[in-house]
Amino acid sequence: MAERLLQASRQRRVKAMTAAAGSAGRTVVPLLLCALLVPGGAYVLDDSDGLGREFDGIGAVSGGGATSRLLVNYPEPYRSQILDYLFKPNFGASLHILKVEIGGDGQTTDGTEPSHMHYALDENYFRGYEWWLMKEAKKRNPNIILMGLPWSFPGWLGKGFNWPYVNLQLTAYYVMTWIVGAKHYHDLDIDYIGIWNERSFDINYIKVLRRMLNYQGLDRVKIIASDNLWEPISASMLLDSELLEVIDVIGAHYPGTHIVKDAKLTKKKLWSSEDFSTVNSDVGAGCLGRILNQNYINGYMTATIAWNLVASYYEQLPYGRCGLMTAQEPWSGHYVVESPIWVSAHTTQFTQPGWYYLKTVGHLEKGGSYVALTDGLGNLTIIVETMSHKHSKCIRPFLPYFNVSHQFATFVLKGSFSEIPELQVWYTKLGKPSTRFLFKQLDSLWLLDSSGTFTLELQEDELFTLTTLTTGGKGSYPLPPKSQPFPRIYKDDFDVDYPFFSEAPNFADQTGVFEYFTNIEDPGEHRFTLRQVLNQRPITWAADAYNTISIIGDYKWSNLTVTCDVYIETPEKGGVFIAGRVNKGGILIRSARGVFFWIFANGTYRVTGDLAGWIIYALGHVDVTAKTWYTLTLIIKGRFSSGMLNGRWLEGGRKSHIASAFRGSTDEAGAIFLCLMSWCLSRPSCVLLAMD
Repeated sequence: MAERLLQASRQRRVKAMTAAAGSAGRTVVPLLLCALLVPGGAYVLDDSDGLGREFDGIGAVSGGGATSRLLVNYPEPYRSQILDYLFKPNFGASLHILKVEIGGDGQTTDGTEPSHMHYALDENYFRGYEWWLMKEAKKRNPNIILMGLPWSFPGWLGKGFNWPYVNLQLTAYYVMTWIVGAKHYHDLDIDYIGIWNERSFDINYIKVLRRMLNYQGLDRVKIIASDNLWEPISASMLLDSELLEVIDVIGAHYPGTHIVKDAKLTKKKLWSSEDFSTVNSDVGAGCLGRILNQNYINGYMTATIAWNLVASYYEQLPYGRCGLMTAQEPWSGHYVVESPIWVSAHTTQFTQPGWYYLKTVGHLEKGGSYVALTDGLGNLTIIVETMSHKHSKCIRPFLPYFNVSHQFATFVLKGSFSEIPELQVWYTKLGKPSTRFLFKQLDSLWLLDSSGTFTLELQEDELFTLTTLTTGGKGSYPLPPKSQPFPRIYKDDFDVDYPFFSEAPNFADQTGVFEYFTNIEDPGEHRFTLRQVLNQRPITWAADAYNTISIIGDYKWSNLTVTCDVYIETPEKGGVFIAGRVNKGGILIRSARGVFFWIFANGTYRVTGDLAGWIIYALGHVDVTAKTWYTLTLIIKGRFSSGMLNGRWLEGGRKSHIASAFRGSTDEAGAIFLCLMSWCLSRPSCVLLAMD
């Protein structure tokens, strides 16, 4: 191996000398000095005494929830470009792991994701978009590791209780069918399965799940638990030998780069199975750069999985732009390749699961850290980061103060690495635009005459990768279209014979699940509809609203008209609403305010200032029953709203004054959104019109 590296290095050196004149004028970037010994720390990288833990990869989460919702609606070629930046090897983030939510019909942060089994006898493995996303990831990287984890569960599993462990066999069967369905319908092999995201685990359930997987021939599927804190799962494993045996990986969320003693005593693989969750600015990139190194240095964690994969949901929902990149405008095609993509690339493009960390990793004398990994075949990758405290704070947990300052760091390659002739160098500098570089390839570092020693000059907020691999690349496409607001006039009649996705474009379900539905009993204009399909509350992960709701539009809209044909399926107790200026969603949806225009199957209507229906502006009687189509119109302008049913003003519905809580709302970030309620109804032909 060393002879091949030496020969390749000499060939590249001849090419570099030939091209030297052409590169003489390029921008000067930080100093790399080969074989220059200066005062400061000296760090030995050596495999003579064996290697450290096996590296399991870097990944990201789609879900938890509905974080990739808008991605599927992007037109080509922009959708494929986004996917390339995320998954294509040696192009962008080049992720090793994709973790997806097993949809459970409940609100799980920024929306709901549909279950493959809404009801006990219902199975559909084409709902939602996670199947599609996993296939797209596999298409680009056949070796990507796939993980599944439930956040919420369909209500039938709880048998009247908000708890997934009422019938352990039934819940294990439900999860097993998702794994089997992934293979049968999409040829996807799920590698890891989780228990219940950030909620209680049940020891007996974990054992039942393992037995059921084995019985179905899924021995290769590994269990990760408990996707919460290090405890009490670690202590439970030490006290229960069977539990210790069936769990393959302990996964903790937002560990702050540290573990607990019990976790290490289990001798299991330790992962940061959800981390980052920070706005994708340079501070977010600094957070990611720091934890990718220090999760292993401080906590022996061999995989780090970022939440979330891509910020592809309405930005005003909770945790806006907390993805590795931003793609929240399918109507324009605009997207942004944010700096966390390139920070990820410093590790992902030059390592693979199955490599090993060296034992000789650690912190730099004046702040920052370094890790080194090898494939055991002569290749070596070194990642050095100097992220400052100010520019690397993650959203959680609290980060104790530390200092990083200018320094020279000398590295000495020993053992099997002592004869490496050349290292490729990749560099990132976060911060001021005038000094900012993202994943820039520098001149190679020649080690032919240095006895394996080199020195780096390091400033704050820098990231270096030095590697024997020559396959790295900074992929690029022509700039996407410019950012555009949501269309001021928007219409959807849901007239799609064979929809590729179960959800209509740009609708983001916040409670309940809305799916395309072909109403074969209606040969007319209401044949194609969007239907709310749940008839019971799911086993919730967050505070789902009591009324189902889907949102669409622009949060900045204030004066608007909403028109929608609606149909109430549930007699007497059923109802439907449309709304505007809805001010929140996601895990906060239960307390959403706005202007809500409701009609009910019992022949009444209501105008409220909130989703819960506590703030009542107007109410009365109206000629409405179930099983009939109606056209609702809501007009909001300034401090006044008005409503029509089938083109006629309702009594008291014309120019209803909006209560003082909404005075001045035309100057605020008002909203969005077209909405729907009741646990079983449908809707076609919806129109949004934003007015000046």
